[in-house]
Amino acid sequence: MQGPTRTMNLDEVRSYTGKEIGVSEWFTLDQDKINGFADLTEDHMFLHVNPEAAKATPYGGTIAHGLLTLSMMPVMAYQAVPGVEGTKMGVNYGYDKVRFMAPVKSGKRIRGHFSIKSVDDKGDGRFALNQGVTIEIEGEDKPALAADWITMIWM
Repeated sequence: MQGPTRTMNLDEVRSYTGKEIGVSEWFTLDQDKINGFADLTEDHMFLHVNPEAAKATPYGGTIAHGLLTLSMMPVMAYQAVPGVEGTKMGVNYGYDKVRFMAPVKSGKRIRGHFSIKSVDDKGDGRFALNQGVTIEIEGEDKPALAADWITMIWM
């Protein structure tokens, strides 16, 4: 996926302030993805990559790295959050807050819920798109994480 699946003008995006703007499709975090992330980041903690040893933990099996779950946000956003018409470039500016609330057990599906917190004019054609993000775990009461995420766009 290269970018957002739909677009809106800036005023339309602003009209979603305080409201949900979109929900992504489901993504499965299976053991192959977890192992690949462990290899990429060199984080091979047994809780993530050793199903036998992880059975003895309170989780009863392996779980995805919290940062793997967080790293799924951009692809989820491409599906759920419209691109802003006239954008020349957009970059991940950072997070004001991230909370890992529940583990994602290997094989579970997750999806992102996105809301607009604000769209702030930073001058010189730059706008900070502040989003509230919750990543839901299918069949679970608690979300995997909640974050305040900022994307900077140039128009």
